[in-house]
Amino acid sequence: MTFTSPALGQTTPASNSSPVEPTSTPSAVANAPQPTVLAAEPAASGAEIVVTGSRIRRPDFSSPNPVISIGAQQIEESGTTNLTDFLTGYPALQGSSGSDQNSGSGAGIGYTGLNLLNLRNLGTDRTLVLVDGRRHVSGVPGSQAVDINTIPTDLVERVDILTGGASAIYGADGVTGVVNFVLKKNFQGLTARAQAGISQYGDAGQRLFSVTAGHNFAGNRGNIAIAFEHGEEDRLDSRSRKRLSGTERVGFYLNPDDPENQPGYTGPANNGIPDYVPLNNVRYFDTNREGGIDTDFDGFPNFFVGNGGQLVPFDSGRFVPDFYQQGGNATLVSDYSNDLLPKIRRNVVNVITHFDVSPALTLFAEGKYARNKSFSLGQPTFDYYLLIPGDNAYLPTALAGNDVLVNRDNFDFGQRGESIKRETMRGVIGARGDLGAHANYEVSYVYGQTKVTNHYVNDVLTDRYYAAIDAVTGPNGQITCRINLDPTATPYQPYNYTRGGGVEGKFAPVTFTPGSCVPLNLFGEGAPSAAALDFVTADTTDRSKITQQVLSGSLAGDFGQYFSFPGGGKLGFALGAEYRKEKSSFVPDPLAAKGYTFGNALSADGGKFDVKEAFAELRAPLLKDLPFAHNLEFGAALRLSDYSTIGHTKAYKFDGSWSPVRDITFNGTYSTAVRAPNIGELFSGLSQTFNFITDPCNLNQLQNGTSYRAANCTALLNSLGATPATYRDPRSTNLPGFVGGNPGLKAETAKTWTAGIVLQPRFFSGFTARVDYYDIRLKQAINTVSAQQVADLCVDQPTLNNAFCNAIVRQSGTTGTADPGNIVSFTVAPQNVAQFRTAGVDLNLNYRLRTARAGTFSLNMIGNYLKRLEFVGTPGADATNTRGEAYAPKYTLNSDLTWNIGRFTFNYGLLYFSKTSRFSNQTTAANPDVVAPEYLFYKEHWQHDLYAKVDVAKKFEFYGGVNNVLNQKPDIGTSTYPVNSLGRFFYTGVRLKLGGKS
Repeated sequence: MTFTSPALGQTTPASNSSPVEPTSTPSAVANAPQPTVLAAEPAASGAEIVVTGSRIRRPDFSSPNPVISIGAQQIEESGTTNLTDFLTGYPALQGSSGSDQNSGSGAGIGYTGLNLLNLRNLGTDRTLVLVDGRRHVSGVPGSQAVDINTIPTDLVERVDILTGGASAIYGADGVTGVVNFVLKKNFQGLTARAQAGISQYGDAGQRLFSVTAGHNFAGNRGNIAIAFEHGEEDRLDSRSRKRLSGTERVGFYLNPDDPENQPGYTGPANNGIPDYVPLNNVRYFDTNREGGIDTDFDGFPNFFVGNGGQLVPFDSGRFVPDFYQQGGNATLVSDYSNDLLPKIRRNVVNVITHFDVSPALTLFAEGKYARNKSFSLGQPTFDYYLLIPGDNAYLPTALAGNDVLVNRDNFDFGQRGESIKRETMRGVIGARGDLGAHANYEVSYVYGQTKVTNHYVNDVLTDRYYAAIDAVTGPNGQITCRINLDPTATPYQPYNYTRGGGVEGKFAPVTFTPGSCVPLNLFGEGAPSAAALDFVTADTTDRSKITQQVLSGSLAGDFGQYFSFPGGGKLGFALGAEYRKEKSSFVPDPLAAKGYTFGNALSADGGKFDVKEAFAELRAPLLKDLPFAHNLEFGAALRLSDYSTIGHTKAYKFDGSWSPVRDITFNGTYSTAVRAPNIGELFSGLSQTFNFITDPCNLNQLQNGTSYRAANCTALLNSLGATPATYRDPRSTNLPGFVGGNPGLKAETAKTWTAGIVLQPRFFSGFTARVDYYDIRLKQAINTVSAQQVADLCVDQPTLNNAFCNAIVRQSGTTGTADPGNIVSFTVAPQNVAQFRTAGVDLNLNYRLRTARAGTFSLNMIGNYLKRLEFVGTPGADATNTRGEAYAPKYTLNSDLTWNIGRFTFNYGLLYFSKTSRFSNQTTAANPDVVAPEYLFYKEHWQHDLYAKVDVAKKFEFYGGVNNVLNQKPDIGTSTYPVNSLGRFFYTGVRLKLGGKS
């Protein structure tokens, strides 16, 4: 269920309250009929509050800033125990990454189980997450992104989503806006809730148990509350979904029947035959689980060893460009599909207390400890072109004496995986109070710390592996490692046939001593002995620590004792200062740091910065209760910052609100914002990485880029001694590269403006609506693109003289080596080169109908029309429009209809977004035959949810529901879009309430 309003924020604490359950309400726009605060401590209409997006107390909830506010009951009625999964249903946060994105091989290193919010699809680092208007320590080393798993679901009173204008109020990182989690306070009594849910397939279970207890003391001048929450989410393997496993999995691949996709094709770029087609039973064309044996060194296996130990001819099936085959006996692509959801276990304890010494002094404190553990399995290790000498003791008899190449997918080694423990501690102490009738103050200190322990399982130690596969027969007839017999022997590294053959180099033992090596048999799945696997595999552990300290103080009030505007309005003000210090460190496992494992060679890194800030805000209610000026208000804010890393920055905001009559209000804001580069972007050390790259200069890829690509590729390949007319890189291997930070980064800047209208007609009681247009432009944006994007952007710019081409290394034919033009290395690092722009329209509509006999009906709708979402790679380049692509639909709707009658509550929820392009807009515009018309778009998202609750007694509530009632499935060729693979989901729960009012 959805609740919306122009602005809701932190309420002024009441002296006494009980655990009253929040109720569904209409929009709390100024003068709306019977406005109700979604809170454990209801505030009277007209009481002064502090709204999200301002530090000035206001007499009502009206605000020129567009804010969506979501209450606790709406979270409960969603049926999920994961806040991010719930919030991604709202248009502004649709690009957020929840558990399904951060699972298996889809998760970046160290990201398994994270839940990160992404406002307006402009990045998690540009979304400022607050708790009660204060900053929260990050859950990602080197970043400011907050792990939402650390925020207890049942302690959340409300979530406010503010677009734009946040930097002047809250500081950097809020260039696209703020998500503020407002927690329950002044809690008295005890509540407990237990919930469990499971998919229709009997898996992907979720469980939640929470208990909150609070007590007033000292004549209700003080309150202390403690809340504990335990949540569980079960791991979901892709093999649990038939359509995603085995030969049934369908993906989109280059069309084997399209001449464009064949090497040497010189015909028209668009011949009317679809370039990509859906295929099942697709396999990697040059490898298998048993170990494909290449006897003629052409890069393609001829045999493998079957279950009986006999040589089996390798069946290459039907070739599927550029790296696959359909049918045959190579490794299925679906075998490499892994976890759809990670295993998550989280425990969060919160303590909140305050004591009113006097009206001028309230002392308050908060403490939190969160311990979250997540686990997910990804891909196993794999090998290409391992040179196995002819005297290898495990070589099949028929091939003895002949050197061979082996390509192998090591499923019998065990899948690699991440087990991550994140421990977060956060404390807040402070004081606030009223300085007479016209001023108030607050000072606070926040300390936060996150420790991350990342444990990798089933990795392979490279020196041991190459020594173990070099197995020979010893003098005693026993099979042993060559290095055990000859300590001076150095095992071979992989043979690279694409470079003209030969041994790449030698690999000396580092993590073991000769004599201790255990030989490893690569011929046949399950052939490696347990002892050999114990010798070559290892678990490694990386550690990170993030700390945050924030000291802030503010003074707010009005000048009502000196003068008033016409209608009695008072000039409001707020001013203050803040000091913030951030520190992050990452220490890789010693083995990984030195590059001894199968994965990337990681470097230790870290850094710190501090910032001193001063801010001020004014609110001028110029006219009130006058003809054609029921309300006319103007506001402004300014923040000056001094960073230890980048120096001085400035952010400011102007806003206005005009109600010619009480039924209609026009709003507008204009603001500038800044985001300083974070620690990771500045100080990350250069680490090794590996990525697949489809060369954009391949003959069949030229039409998939900008109008500059073909000419740029011709010039680039000619300069390297390659032949553009026939160039094709057929490699299917990961390419080595580097990723790191950039200490030369500067702050990025954004300009945001919004314009909106609020309607609350007196003749239509219970109805409110708000429509807001927003426009956000980022310049000198800090952008870190993927290796594939680096290669694409290099040749898609107006010239080759750009930062992306400088980050790509290609093979030069002048050196005498083979394969000129091929990409041989890359460097991925953040740059101040990009521009982003997004614009659209938000619709917030609420209607409540109370009847004498049929109960109360509430309709709430949040919609979005995305007008623009653009990216400019470098200044002067053409804009790349991503509107209408995956996760950026043109139209989005989140709607709820609730019926409450007596002790019963029923809710129907609808999540919808329009169809989106399967390929990029750039590709579909330049390549009309990229895919058949029926596959050009992903289907619309239609999710229907049902919820029901009954109050069986004053102390008990039972509830349950079904999400995705019609069991919508992912579209063909995907496992996560437009809906994930969870399927229809059932849940039920019970709530116990003791003490206070029910």
